[in-house]
Amino acid sequence: MDLCALTISEIHSGLGRKQFSAEELARAHFERIEREDSAVRAYLSLSPERALAQAKKVDAAIARGEPLAPLAGVPIAVKDVLLTRGLPTTCASKMLAHFIAPYDATAVERVEAAGALVLGKTNCDEFAMGSSTENSAFAPTRNPSDLTRVPGGSSGGSAAAVAARLAPIALGSDTGGSIRQPAALCGVVGMMGTYGRVSRYGLVAFASSLDHVGPFGRSVGDVARLLGVIAGRDPKDSTSAGVPVPDYPAAMEADVRGLKIGVPKEYFNGLSAAIGDNIERGIDRFRKLGCAVKPISLPHTDFAIACYYIICTAEASSNLARYDGVRFGYRAPGFSGLREMYQKTRDGGFGPEVKRRIMLGTYVLSSGYYDAYYLKAQRVRTLIARDFLEAFDDVDVILTPTSPIPAFKLGERMDDPLQMYLADIYTVTASLAGIPGISIPCGSTRDNPPLPVGMQLLARHFDEARLLQAARAFERAGGFEAA
Repeated sequence: MDLCALTISEIHSGLGRKQFSAEELARAHFERIEREDSAVRAYLSLSPERALAQAKKVDAAIARGEPLAPLAGVPIAVKDVLLTRGLPTTCASKMLAHFIAPYDATAVERVEAAGALVLGKTNCDEFAMGSSTENSAFAPTRNPSDLTRVPGGSSGGSAAAVAARLAPIALGSDTGGSIRQPAALCGVVGMMGTYGRVSRYGLVAFASSLDHVGPFGRSVGDVARLLGVIAGRDPKDSTSAGVPVPDYPAAMEADVRGLKIGVPKEYFNGLSAAIGDNIERGIDRFRKLGCAVKPISLPHTDFAIACYYIICTAEASSNLARYDGVRFGYRAPGFSGLREMYQKTRDGGFGPEVKRRIMLGTYVLSSGYYDAYYLKAQRVRTLIARDFLEAFDDVDVILTPTSPIPAFKLGERMDDPLQMYLADIYTVTASLAGIPGISIPCGSTRDNPPLPVGMQLLARHFDEARLLQAARAFERAGGFEAA
């Protein structure tokens, strides 16, 4: 039995039957990481002592005959922008290369309380700013499907870890597509809940009105179970919503016959043929499942990239002002005076993409430009959100591609920021509107080796159960392998 290929339900079944122990599960994953991760580079740091100590607690509880907690014995990878007490939290940046977190993020606290084994921290674009995980200050992560290609970003390490069976589930963060896009490029399931569904407490801030914490898994069921653990009101996060959390694993098994699925015409402009063919077959699969598919329009989609990169850079400029060399993190040597310390620390501590976004954000917030850029972008954001609200008057779910292209070559877009930003063209809209989205596998291209294709499903605010229901039906009908 391959202990690194099991789903959560299979792990629980095996633990209950005493086929293996939680400690054996943890050790099997660390052995695989040691063997395989030198090529993929999904992890930045590992936490074997923490994971094995938790595994022994799980095994002891099983020996006492206690019922299994929701994630008991399940290994999990954590994106290195989520604080983990006593472990490094670097945000893949030189600025925090030696920072040890003093407390756990709420999402981390909740998964461990549910019995999960934290294997380690995964690589990402620096401060979650990027679409390829090439902006990491330490090394790029590689796509397990083709090691010459990117895994997507910014949560590329988490997506790659799940795809390469270096963890069955993982936590990531999504600001403009940073869970959904790498899930698509790596061929796994990745979900962003409604803004406020999952606490952001302990998530290092990039753009506070857009940041989300969310799950990765190799199956819809695993994502549903992990989301159910991390979702819900948190008094430590004033933006978390006090909306009841459904039983997602039960809700996802509902029949989808009669479900109304909208397909927006704007999301098929500039789409690569390989992606488009798979998405069309995926749409046809939903028709065969008894869903009603209808064309819709989201007319302000064309403005989404410009709108997003004004708002997110403005918020990044504000959030990253705290990294000044005074309180924590990197401090440049050889300075004379406070101003020079600031300049040298921020110049040496931040990478090129982070500096680019700070400068863009500072510009759009500056006197004389605030109304022309930031205020106008906020108005466009309202129009984009209104497009979705009106569409959901007629349909239950919106179906789109997740990415316009499959995984691209390492280095291919690093010198062209605009092309890199356009990799998020289909994901930023849901982030701006604050609605939930999920990316699920939808076949693969005819490249050698084949590259995964992702399909995105979107729903009304706090209707994650509907997304999981549609995604689970698609998975059960074989749509993941060959739509």
